[in-house]
Amino acid sequence: MLQSLHIDNIAVIRTVDVDLCGGLCVLTGETGAGKSLLIDSLNCLMGGRVSRELIRTGEERATISALFSSPEGEAARLLGELGIDVPEGDGLMLQRTVTRDGRSTARVNGRAVTQSILREIGACLVNIHGQSDNQKLMQSTAHRELLDDYAQNEAERAAYTALYAEWKGVRDEISRLRQDVAERIRTREMLEFQIRDIDTAKLREGEEEKLTERRDKLLHLEKINRQVNLACRVLTDGEKATVTSLCDRAESALEQIAPIIPACDELMERIRAIRAEAEDIADAVRVFGDEDVGDPTAELDKLEGRLDTISKLARKYGPTVKDILAFRDGAANRLQIIDTADERIGELEQQECALSERMMQIASSLTQTRASAATALSDAVQEALAFLDMPKVRFSAAVTPTEGFTPDGMDSVEFLISTNPGEPLLPMIRIASGGELSRIMLAIRSVLNERYGVPTSIYDEVDTGISGRTARKVGIKLAQIAKGTQVVCVTHSAQVASLADAHYLIEKQEADGRAETSIRRLEHGERVDEIARILGGLDVTDSQREAARELIAERERL
Repeated sequence: MLQSLHIDNIAVIRTVDVDLCGGLCVLTGETGAGKSLLIDSLNCLMGGRVSRELIRTGEERATISALFSSPEGEAARLLGELGIDVPEGDGLMLQRTVTRDGRSTARVNGRAVTQSILREIGACLVNIHGQSDNQKLMQSTAHRELLDDYAQNEAERAAYTALYAEWKGVRDEISRLRQDVAERIRTREMLEFQIRDIDTAKLREGEEEKLTERRDKLLHLEKINRQVNLACRVLTDGEKATVTSLCDRAESALEQIAPIIPACDELMERIRAIRAEAEDIADAVRVFGDEDVGDPTAELDKLEGRLDTISKLARKYGPTVKDILAFRDGAANRLQIIDTADERIGELEQQECALSERMMQIASSLTQTRASAATALSDAVQEALAFLDMPKVRFSAAVTPTEGFTPDGMDSVEFLISTNPGEPLLPMIRIASGGELSRIMLAIRSVLNERYGVPTSIYDEVDTGISGRTARKVGIKLAQIAKGTQVVCVTHSAQVASLADAHYLIEKQEADGRAETSIRRLEHGERVDEIARILGGLDVTDSQREAARELIAERERL
């Protein structure tokens, strides 16, 4: 159950804190007061997409957090799988912060989680039913989803979905292998040419770097020899002062005073080390210029020719020798596939047949669960519609076979209704009005809540398009649902609001020159005034207050 909600910097909401109770909680207020912002905030908290424009003007971030009672059932199982600890008796805290630069962070009991995990956890805690849900009823795909929710056939659907993906991949591969014979011949000839083109060059991985290094050395050979000779003369080979000769002179000088200054022995050792290091460096440098190149021009021409061959191949097959050789291996594999296509097609066809048989079994099981659920759902929704002042409306969840496999099985699901006696059942998307859609969705959701409950259900203006006696029936249905789960309802109907266990007023005032929305729970007298206001009129009259009191009192008798 949703125990409390905190919102910072959402549109006209600067900061709002509200504690909620169980049962039926209604939210009312003037048009534009910000009722829908609470639904938007909860959608955001449940992992939904949020626009940066929703952040309050002048603020850089918005935060929504909610405290739920200790999770049970599916929510507890999911949190356990995710390793999120909820000590017994403690609540579950969800928090999400969004910034103006588009970033978003989410936490569950203080632990950072991804938006997808937040969405998955939120789905176990809250169902939000807005006017968009009514529009979903106009889409046949939503009909199958709702029926599957009622059938609780998750295991069969998961098994079928996995098999379908594998089966689709096999069919796609068969289709690729069965491409036009002429196309296969053209592809084969192209691959053979590419392989021959690369093989002719006899490439070796890493040779391009070695060739480039050798070419650069030949291009600067004169400079290299000149500098090598200079370095060697300075170190050891010079006729006058060299590093080694100077070291000898320094050692000799220190040797003369060593008997007087004992520290000179260590210094002479260091001088000898310097002399040895200079000789080693000279030997290493001398190697750079010891090579007898012969005709450098001829070798350069040969190197440039080889590098040009590699460059041409690189333009066609990859930037490096390694890439070119990898392309060659890939072409060889594709060629092998083409050469063994008929054999591979035979193997894949056997695999496709086996997958089809397994899919057929699971699809048949899915069909059975849907057909059985369709009968039960139709009866339950029919009963709920009769209560909601639609006694003559007939409702049916029709399950019909499809031609072949689809991503969702071998069934098409469509909700059919007849709104007038004697009229045939027709697709709901063709004949249902806005008020009828609201009641149909409420009927379906009430049946689903009875089948398996989410702790909190939120209804956004479920009374749209209806009034009077019918609105009262909608309110009674919501109150019945609230006996098994917490129901939060945004409403404009006095007939609905008067049935609440707790009534909250959303108001918009001006503070420091800016509009701000607030929310507070109403006491009995305040409830009377608010319901009287909803009943209508420019000014609240005593007769409207009396009517409000009667509506509230009637709740106790239901």
